[in-house]
Amino acid sequence: MNHWIALPILIPFVSAILIEVIGRRRIMVRRAMGLAACLGTIAAGAFLIARTHTGEVFTYAMGGWEAPFGVTLVVDGLSAMLVTLTGVVSLFCLLYAMNRHDRQGKFFHFFIQMQVAGICGAVLTGDLFSLFVCFEIMLLASYNLLVYTGKTQALKAGVHYVILNLVGSALFLLAIGTLYGVTGTLNFADMALRVAELDAGDTALVRAGALLLMVVFMLKAAVLPLHLWLPNVYGSAVAPVAALFAILTKVGVYAILRVSTLIFGPEAGVAADALEPFLLPLAVLTLSLGMIGALGSRRLRKMMGFLIVASIGTMLMSIGLYSPEGIAAGLYYLVHSTVAMAMLFLLADLIGRQRGAEDDRLVVARAPAQSGILGILFFVGAIAVAGLPPLSGFLGKVWILGASLESPYVAVVWAVLLVTSVLALIAFSRAGSLIFWKGEEEAEEEEDHRATAYEILPVVGLLVCLISYTIFSGPVSEFFMLTAENLLVPDAYIEAVMGGRP
Repeated sequence: MNHWIALPILIPFVSAILIEVIGRRRIMVRRAMGLAACLGTIAAGAFLIARTHTGEVFTYAMGGWEAPFGVTLVVDGLSAMLVTLTGVVSLFCLLYAMNRHDRQGKFFHFFIQMQVAGICGAVLTGDLFSLFVCFEIMLLASYNLLVYTGKTQALKAGVHYVILNLVGSALFLLAIGTLYGVTGTLNFADMALRVAELDAGDTALVRAGALLLMVVFMLKAAVLPLHLWLPNVYGSAVAPVAALFAILTKVGVYAILRVSTLIFGPEAGVAADALEPFLLPLAVLTLSLGMIGALGSRRLRKMMGFLIVASIGTMLMSIGLYSPEGIAAGLYYLVHSTVAMAMLFLLADLIGRQRGAEDDRLVVARAPAQSGILGILFFVGAIAVAGLPPLSGFLGKVWILGASLESPYVAVVWAVLLVTSVLALIAFSRAGSLIFWKGEEEAEEEEDHRATAYEILPVVGLLVCLISYTIFSGPVSEFFMLTAENLLVPDAYIEAVMGGRP
């Protein structure tokens, strides 16, 4: 039994409980336990990557109940990467929150760890119903993190967020029920085998269940036209929460990729390639409208929200090529965009605090007191997101362009990706000129809210992660290529879960 596979779920889940039992009245104890949990999640993720970097797949049958009857945890290169990424982003978000944000409401550290546990559970589980449960854990934690300060704007955004996700949860259950009724199983690997053997008479039901499932995942991932909730929600959350939310949409992307390649891939019989005709066009529209939204934004945080929508479009456009190179490039860009956007959300908070009453609004106002260091960080972040050399965003976009050369949609991919990269540069230039270049001199009597070194440290830490990611792009790219090949030929996954059982 590979008990170690459960560690990325157990570490944050147990830590969340202990934080409330042991450190309820002591903020320093809660902080220490939260940091230890994040470091433990990173260590567990790194261990999983070390075990799966050769393409092996490992499973853990919860309670000893073998698939397809019990809940099975499955780890491959994709899930190991997402566990590690979640640990890294949560660590720097928690470090930033310790400056002041974790004092603004109760149970902050509890919900952060539950959020991490839900994300890790979603990427490790091997069946649809457990995926639904992990989604709900993740979303319940995000509801509370969004509104825990009690601010009116966050509460309004929270209401919309809750209603949309309740609808999404209902559709998720409907999709699960439909697919279970047709296949008689909820296990991913077992369902992949059974879908391939269905008769033509089941075509309508199984394709309806597949497409309904994809609608739910697209809502989670903020794919057009289900993306309108994201800019307001992310723009209303406090900085460390918004930065952590940068990983939430990637869980939706993970679910789309996992289900569309494992269950509804080319070997799925009547449901073969159910999503393939729709994913690339929707991704192109998501990228285009996300970047247009960024250009028209009047607040820096809302602009970051639209840029996350655009990044989702970019990675899904690459994944939608359904080739090893396309999926690998999309996964490479996924990690880059998550770290870059988390960094920019934290930076937007530092900038807004130093501009007085205007906060992060993109208007001419007093310049930030620390325009030098903040301007440099903003400039580097703009380079990363726009995809300019030498950072990993440039490498990711070049890889996507190369992966599209053999696709019939090569002209569309090249045109949209290049044009939107220019639009991203324009959006950042506009925001930077209004904040730093055209900023007015601050009044001497006004408080400037200068950031301490400890507040800037998490932003710099995420930047160092981006630089390291660029430096080690060679072995990282090899890892993603192997992961993409295994996703498109999921025999090893099915064999590891089912173990040759009929």
